[in-house]
Amino acid sequence: MIHQLPSLPYDYSALEPHIDAQTMEIHHNRHHGGYVKKLNSILEGYPELADVSLERVLTDLRIVPEEIRQAVRNNAGGHLNHSLFWRVMCPPGAGGEPSGVLLEGIESVFGSLAHLREEVTSQAINRFGSGWAWLSLDHNGRLEVISTPNQDSPLMLGYVPILGVDVWEHAYYLKYQNRRADYLAAWWNLVDWRRVSENYVWCMHSLATSRQA
Repeated sequence: MIHQLPSLPYDYSALEPHIDAQTMEIHHNRHHGGYVKKLNSILEGYPELADVSLERVLTDLRIVPEEIRQAVRNNAGGHLNHSLFWRVMCPPGAGGEPSGVLLEGIESVFGSLAHLREEVTSQAINRFGSGWAWLSLDHNGRLEVISTPNQDSPLMLGYVPILGVDVWEHAYYLKYQNRRADYLAAWWNLVDWRRVSENYVWCMHSLATSRQA
């Protein structure tokens, strides 16, 4: 399987003023594109992994030969993490608000959307160095906010992510410099809650199906 850089569902300038076009172009083409290129290069000599999904790989890295395990962890994680990141954002004002079963899940666990935002923001601000903050589902389908370092995926910890925010400096430094908190406050204006809701429903369905199997 040749992994490909996904196209964005919007123009590079579509997230302005919150994320500028230059940051988006560099982040998508060079950073995400770099992970994809490196991943394909690593996997060239390992045909036994050609048809294994990256989700499967990151759920159980023991299936990856030890000599490439760390490189696969970094680059497969970078590819999957960014692929979700682009999809859960949209132009300002177009993302709506949580509703239906997603809102019920948020209120059940966090009390309110405001408290969820506070928890995600706190995890993101306090992530030392580079990494991510996530809204994920555990194996019981319960929502939980977690943080991972570098390009580690929640899949490695037994969680399925439905929303993620990138706090590597390349995600915000051109516009916000070291003001990570300002970037995060602006980023909430870009969350596509309709897509997050779709992710949540799909994950809940998958969990229910796996229990019946």
